[in-house]
Amino acid sequence: MLSYGLAGVINALWGSTLPATDARLDLGAGRLGALLMALAVGALAAMPVAGWLAERYTGPRLLRLALPVAALALTGPATAQSFALLTVSAVVLGVLFGTLNVALSLQAVAVERAVGRPVMATVHGVWTLGAVAGGGLVSTGLRTDVDVRVLLAVGALGVALAGLAVGRRLDGPEPAVSTPAGPEPRPAARQPAAVHRPVMVIALGVIGAAAFLTEGAATDWAGVYATRVLGTDPATASLLYTAFFVAMTAMRFAGDATRSRLGAPTTIRLAGGAATLGYVLVLLAPLLPTTAGLARIGCAIAGWVLAGAGTALVWPIVTSTLGAADAAARRLSAATTISYGGGLVGPALIGSVAAHATLPIALLIPAALTLVVAVVAPPVLAAALRETTPSPRQDNHEGVLRARIRRWSPRR
Repeated sequence: MLSYGLAGVINALWGSTLPATDARLDLGAGRLGALLMALAVGALAAMPVAGWLAERYTGPRLLRLALPVAALALTGPATAQSFALLTVSAVVLGVLFGTLNVALSLQAVAVERAVGRPVMATVHGVWTLGAVAGGGLVSTGLRTDVDVRVLLAVGALGVALAGLAVGRRLDGPEPAVSTPAGPEPRPAARQPAAVHRPVMVIALGVIGAAAFLTEGAATDWAGVYATRVLGTDPATASLLYTAFFVAMTAMRFAGDATRSRLGAPTTIRLAGGAATLGYVLVLLAPLLPTTAGLARIGCAIAGWVLAGAGTALVWPIVTSTLGAADAAARRLSAATTISYGGGLVGPALIGSVAAHATLPIALLIPAALTLVVAVVAPPVLAAALRETTPSPRQDNHEGVLRARIRRWSPRR
């Protein structure tokens, strides 16, 4: 749980300082888009490798290393004095972000399977809680005239130290659980679960990609949209980022109960509809009169709040669906690569479109994808959830985690 919260703080330190970094180096939409593409290239290259490393060295070991190193990598953007150096630091940061995201997903899947009930949204809620805290600290720092480079450097060091402390508490590799002698019972023949098929993994990954693209649009462009389109100052602009993640956090902490009550397909249909309405409000904000400054900002904030609430449950549901049937590191890392690819390449694509047209036109891309999630995701999830087939190795790992959870639980 704590590792997810720290990862959210890392994301906030990067995303909510982008408007100030943009102002410091006078990047503009085109170079911001190229910067985000550099981050995406690094992350997408790292994710498949991270899945292989996790299978070889275990997910907890990978997470223990990736968390503090990813935090320290924020010192690169903090010290960059040119666009070229900033781009190099973004590639390095992307590699570490990609590795960290795969390690986090594997840990979350293992925990949910061990406890035997939906907890994925809550775990991701801790991530967004960290993002809200990080965004609030950045906004406070900028409002008190703290240099953005100081904010990044101090934040990087603090999160790295916390990551080292959390890493000591992560579960290491476990010896195999002994089994009685004799031949292993052969399972009855059955068709592979739908979610085991490559086409289903790809479909779930694409749904996750659509959700991550809308989330990435908020992370990387909500603040820039406020400064360059709505004409606000960077400190006020960072509040849009924070509002998005406040809504996402609240929805994720309520999400497990909502999914248990309504089912995954219905939940994701309602989520996609809310996110679509949110983007409609975001795109309406600059159409309001320029004299109504507060109304424009209020409309944009309301839009990002709805977009955050609607986006909140999509990736937790996708991850939980994959984990319910097969938590193999390489399979999960494949879906994670596709999904996070949308979140990483998408904002860069938005920057490219904004450079050739306008940022409001570019934001039509995530708006359209939220509608796709609302329409396409429910039948895909229904097909994926028809059957699940946990592997014997996963059953053994879950037994170990369940024993640990019982040991950690307070005695009555």
